[in-house]
Amino acid sequence: MRQPLVAGNWKLQGSDAFLKDLLTGLSTGLGAAPTAEILVAPPFVYLPAAAAILADSPIKLAAQNMNQHEKGAYTGEVSAAMLKEVGCEYVIIGHSERREYYHETSEAVAEKCAAAVSAGLKPIVCIGESLATREANQTEAWLADQLAPVLALSDESLTGLVMAYEPIWAIGTGETASPEQAQAVHEFIRSKLNNRSAELAETTRILYGGSVKAHNAAALFSMSDIDGGLIGGASLDSDSFLSICEAV
Repeated sequence: MRQPLVAGNWKLQGSDAFLKDLLTGLSTGLGAAPTAEILVAPPFVYLPAAAAILADSPIKLAAQNMNQHEKGAYTGEVSAAMLKEVGCEYVIIGHSERREYYHETSEAVAEKCAAAVSAGLKPIVCIGESLATREANQTEAWLADQLAPVLALSDESLTGLVMAYEPIWAIGTGETASPEQAQAVHEFIRSKLNNRSAELAETTRILYGGSVKAHNAAALFSMSDIDGGLIGGASLDSDSFLSICEAV
């Protein structure tokens, strides 16, 4: 069975006080042995402090992005090895905001995926379509194109792969795909993984990310191909995030 996973993506949010309050609240609320895997992804500058606070907690640490190069003249960038060294176990790759605002290509996302695995990190690779793409009935073709460079990687470069489906039209808008809509897309993604190998399809967790809240989490997570959530705004409040974790 695939262990459920709930990942909190803080995006460009946080402060020292916020970090301590939220992580203390989450650690206390979750207890010692949650049945789901739980992780948080603070901004880069708070990763070492978060690692220290979470040292005795089951909550794991993720980064929001990374560079595909090991080192070099890439001002402002952070490598996978650096993230591993400060305590990260996961890294989010190819979030729609990275693709849209920073023009990351699917080929660059695949390179980052391979670099993350090589350094011992588990990649959470994000894909998703715009409202215009969905209304044009091109969702599956769009997602297949985004997936193709990742699925062309070696078996070793897909070790520990996690996928996240995030419909762009439902991120931060209050709109959410219905459980049935989300399940249909997750099933399609798993079918593409299965074309690569049955084992990859069976073991890869596929998260849903798109305005997941405490009130809709249980219905979404009850779908057979939805293995948890990539949570944005609701991960910034301990009570909301804990309710989502309890739902999964």
